[in-house]
Amino acid sequence: MFLFKNKKKRPEIKNFDQAAGHIKRLEEKIEWLEEEFKKEQEKNLAAFKKAGLIRYNPFREKGGDQSFSLALLDESDKGFVLTAIHTHEGVRVFAKPVIKGESQYQLSGEEKEALKKAKDDHGRK
Repeated sequence: MFLFKNKKKRPEIKNFDQAAGHIKRLEEKIEWLEEEFKKEQEKNLAAFKKAGLIRYNPFREKGGDQSFSLALLDESDKGFVLTAIHTHEGVRVFAKPVIKGESQYQLSGEEKEALKKAKDDHGRK
């Protein structure tokens, strides 16, 4: 739906019927915009808005902070915790779902810390 005409091409309203028709078209456009806005709001609720990242070294004596736990949550604290453990043999990646700020899976200390950081984030950047 094309919403707005070029200002130079605005219809010239000469009588009441034309004005009523123009108002009706404007009302239809407003209704369409309200529907589109509602759809965008619903999509936005599911977007990740909170993040918590913890980098760490699983091998205290060697290496650097190459491993991490990342928690990503939406407004209702639904999302996941993603953990990547870097070892000498390779990388292991784990994903654990989160609903209402809790996971049904046991979380490591670093995953709990990342989740807490995300819940405390409240979308701040």
